Amino acid sequence: MARVRRLIELVAVSGLSIILLGETGVGKDVTAETIHARSPRARGPFVRLNCAAVPEPLLESELFGHERGAFTGAVNSKPGLLETANGGTFLLDEVAEMPLATQAKLLRVLENREVRRVGGLEPRPIDLRFIAATNRNLAEHVADERFRRDLYYRLNGISIRIPPLRERLAEVGTLVQAFVAEACARSGKKALPIDSNVLQLLRSQPWPGNIRELRNVVERAIVLCEDSVLRVEHIVLDNDEGFATGSPGSILSQGADLRDDVAGYERARIVEALERAGGSQTRAAELLGISRRALVGRIATHGLPRPRKDKSK
Repeated sequence: MARVRRLIELVAVSGLSIILLGETGVGKDVTAETIHARSPRARGPFVRLNCAAVPEPLLESELFGHERGAFTGAVNSKPGLLETANGGTFLLDEVAEMPLATQAKLLRVLENREVRRVGGLEPRPIDLRFIAATNRNLAEHVADERFRRDLYYRLNGISIRIPPLRERLAEVGTLVQAFVAEACARSGKKALPIDSNVLQLLRSQPWPGNIRELRNVVERAIVLCEDSVLRVEHIVLDNDEGFATGSPGSILSQGADLRDDVAGYERARIVEALERAGGSQTRAAELLGISRRALVGRIATHGLPRPRKDKSK
């Protein structure tokens, strides 16, 4: 990430078009905002469009705008997002999902630096920087003719890959502290101190959902925390079946007390850890991210039978 940050600093001050690559949730949108904020265009607008979220019939109008009467329902003229971003930065999020017909029209915008509204006659000059983001392999899309080669080279002044969270676990502590502060502020709580076992647990996770998943886990923990310190028992992780104690289906439908539900989940995790560790309390404690002494105490709290004596102690 140090190399990535340095690369971001170098390209931010340039006029290069940029493609941001990385898995869903790694922070490509935040990276785009950072590039804009550090660029000479920082005082201009930062406008984004999620190409996958807008239906194809509406995408052209959203991008390029339209004149009055251009189509049924166009009762007024409307500038497109490209015009709105004039003088600033335009983020094409999920760019690989853009239809080929729209790609061709966008290519003309990049080549001529002007935009023509739907139903309009006169082109309008624009001055903006393009950043594209995708979790797809654009080179493969080009090879399969799902993405225009000429548009790819126009957008690809430089490509920056944002590593997944599992490749930068050293950042988990800093991210958790920031997310805790944000969540506490939104919920009207004082900023909670974080037990070190929490960070140890969170650093041991694979985080398939990356930073977005980590933020969700932290926000869920703040809701569940009734203590003055954020502890491991407040952390509820999604498992492979999608179970999450913080979801309405796993709490409200059962009608259980919230603390009982959290305790039940903690008990199940301890049992699973002991099974995976073959009864070794030391190994189970490592899997749970807590000390062996804390594990022994929780075994007693939940009334679990003591496993075989831990020979490692």
